[in-house]
Amino acid sequence: MLEEYLHILIFVVIALLVGFVPRVLGMVLGPRRPDQEKDSPYECGFEAFESARMKFDVRYYLVAILFIIFDLEIAFLFPWAVVLDELGMAGFIAMSVFLGILVVGFIYEWKKGALEWE
Repeated sequence: MLEEYLHILIFVVIALLVGFVPRVLGMVLGPRRPDQEKDSPYECGFEAFESARMKFDVRYYLVAILFIIFDLEIAFLFPWAVVLDELGMAGFIAMSVFLGILVVGFIYEWKKGALEWE
């Protein structure tokens, strides 16, 4: 049984090597010449005018969370579309109910003004 996972283990090891070896080589072999200009924060070619620790409006996070939720729910459509022939009418009805709930939630958020950006 463990032999079936050997290919996955090899893939993970190669992925880690491809990710870490160039980084380590760059840190070990790369030149280090720090100066004040390189170490200064850069923001569009001029000095930063506010702190990087400033507070964001809650609506910013709300829109981000809503995007992630709807994006993940839409991702369920791809596997469903692939096996739709095998699922038949029961699978179609189940996904229609799922999409109906998704649309009702989206309309509710729209009416409540969660997607408004001022």
